[in-house]
Amino acid sequence: MLIIPAVDMKNRKAVRLKQGKADQQTIYDEDPVHAAQKWVDFGARRIHIVDLDGAFEGTPKNSDLTLAILKAFSSKVEVQIGGGLRSSKVVEDFLSAGAARCVIGTKVLDDRDFLKNIASRFPGKISVGLDAKDGKIVTKGWVETSATLATDLVASLYDLRLGEVIYTDIDRDGMLQGPNLKRLKEMRDASPFPLIASGGVTTLEHVKACRELNCFGAIIGTAFYDGRMEIGAAMKVGEDK
Repeated sequence: MLIIPAVDMKNRKAVRLKQGKADQQTIYDEDPVHAAQKWVDFGARRIHIVDLDGAFEGTPKNSDLTLAILKAFSSKVEVQIGGGLRSSKVVEDFLSAGAARCVIGTKVLDDRDFLKNIASRFPGKISVGLDAKDGKIVTKGWVETSATLATDLVASLYDLRLGEVIYTDIDRDGMLQGPNLKRLKEMRDASPFPLIASGGVTTLEHVKACRELNCFGAIIGTAFYDGRMEIGAAMKVGEDK
C-alpha cells in the first residue's frame, strides 16, 4: 500500500485543517516547497498537493507554488494535484508540468461530461476526490453537503478511464482519531477503481487496517507533521504483505 504525505496550501503556507474548516488551521511550514522537499527526502514515492484556497474559491490560487513543486520533484516522485481543478486548461497545464495525477472533486458531482471528457483525454491520469460527511458527498471546499451517497457516486463512475479514487471522511480529517473503517470498507466494495484512504490515519495500526482493507494507498498529513508517526515506519507497514 502506497503511503502518500500531504502538503495542503493555504495563504501560501503548508497547513492542516481540522475537519476541513478554514478557521481551524495549523501552519506547519512557511514554505510548501520546503514541506514537499521533506517528504521527498524521507523517501516518499508519491506526494499529495492540495490548493485549499483553490478548493474554496473554485480555481487554483497557489499555482506558482504547485508548479515550483512539480519542477523540483516530479522527476523524483509522483506528484498528485488537487484543489479547484474545475477547467480543462488547469488540468492540462498541471499534467504538462509533470503532475502524475490531477484530482477532480466538485466537478465529479456537478459536471459528469467534464469528468468523462478529461478522463478520455488523459486516461489513468485523472483521479477523483470524494469527500464525505456521514457518507454523503461534500463539495466546494467542504462547505456544501449533497444528498448523494459516496458509494452510489463511485459505483456510477465504472465506465470512465480514471486513475484512483481518494475517499476523505471529513469528520476524521485532521482530528487524529483514526480512519472511518466502516465507510472505507463500503467504499472499497463499491469502487471500480483503486481506493486511497484519507482522513484520520494517525498510527501504524491505522496504516495496517487500511492495508488489510486492500486500500491502494493512504494519504497522511497531521500525524507526520506532528511527529506522531514516522514516514519510514508507515511505509514499511504499508508495504508488508
